[in-house]
Amino acid sequence: MVACPALLVAAPASGHGKTTVVAALARLNTRLGRKVRVFKCGPDFLDPQIHALASGWPCENVDLTMCGADDARWRLARAAGEADLILLEGVMGLYDAEPSTAELARRLGLPILLVIDAAAMAGSFGAVAWGLKHYRAGAPISHALANRVASPFHAELCRASLPEDILWAGALPNDADAALPERHLGLLPAAEIADLDRRLERMADWLAQTPAARLPPGVEFAVPPAPSFEPLLAGRTIAVARDAAFCFLYPANLECLETLGARLVFFSPLDDAALPECDAVWLPGGYPELHAAQIAANAGMREALQSHVRAGKPLVAECGGMMACFETLYDTDGAAYRMFGLLPGASRMSRRLAGLGVLEAELPEGRLRGHTFHYSTAETRLEPLTAARKCDGAAGEAVYRVGRLTASYMHFYFPSQPEAAARLFLR
Repeated sequence: MVACPALLVAAPASGHGKTTVVAALARLNTRLGRKVRVFKCGPDFLDPQIHALASGWPCENVDLTMCGADDARWRLARAAGEADLILLEGVMGLYDAEPSTAELARRLGLPILLVIDAAAMAGSFGAVAWGLKHYRAGAPISHALANRVASPFHAELCRASLPEDILWAGALPNDADAALPERHLGLLPAAEIADLDRRLERMADWLAQTPAARLPPGVEFAVPPAPSFEPLLAGRTIAVARDAAFCFLYPANLECLETLGARLVFFSPLDDAALPECDAVWLPGGYPELHAAQIAANAGMREALQSHVRAGKPLVAECGGMMACFETLYDTDGAAYRMFGLLPGASRMSRRLAGLGVLEAELPEGRLRGHTFHYSTAETRLEPLTAARKCDGAAGEAVYRVGRLTASYMHFYFPSQPEAAARLFLR
């Protein structure tokens, strides 16, 4: 067993301020000289970027379905052995999704700090906290924090409403200068928030004045053996797209490929005119729709990727990566942009959510889990290689295969089956 102070930050629903509070706690403790490791519950690429900047360390994901309980226990135990504080951010509301954040906290033995947007309530603050703690089998809520309060008197009304079995963690003001900006897929990527450091410091200053600033009690984590697998990618170089348009990368996926023996090199499909020397390419998701004109103008990268595919070399394209592989991308206004032309057809942006959920795909290389979340649709004459399935068995996203190019709206979680992930990048 290994012990480390740990806390899971949850809320009644999305939008109550979980990400801001976790990032500010990470920044506050980091500037106090503590090593902080942050985890995000559920499939998410954007919040972890904020937490990585706030803590100075990569933010990994834990999810009982996509990642699995064993994966979560191993990553948390590894963090506990080297950190002074572990913070986890819950997903959506405390009881949303199945299994929920509450279930994850119970199974992993994590105390919960409940963040509630109190802007439009006072005495109801305690009722909401009590209800969330005692609903169903209950959740290990130890503290509650009132977010977006209007005044010290407002905060006191919230504090006085708490039941005896939930401690007061303090209150944060409704401070627009510390809030994190959003758009259609969630928060803005960390790299696009020019004053992110200033916002984090400002919220950390507010938190420093609350009981939430105190270190939580130590949590004991069992130490399972680290996963091991064959170095199937030894001697292979994988070129990984990483820039403003292709930024949805799980740290665990990068670590998995390196543990499999791959050498990773990074490139920008927006700015680079050629690929680095490589055996395979990975185009992860992101925002090609926001950079469509720049992609269309990069003829050198288009030719380099087409030559790579013509040579029979592997290419894995996920969500935004797949969108860029089609011939055309249509934005929400109907404007058309030329893409890389690796797949016949087009992607079309929508103002409505078009795909969401955890998936599992049975590929020729093996079974991989992952998730989908997108605001576009694909229009192609290609017949799918297979269809990823949702947890309830319903058909999810199509997976396309042309030569050694594998493309889907599904974001794969490579540690769910490392050997299958490795084979995607082999000829």
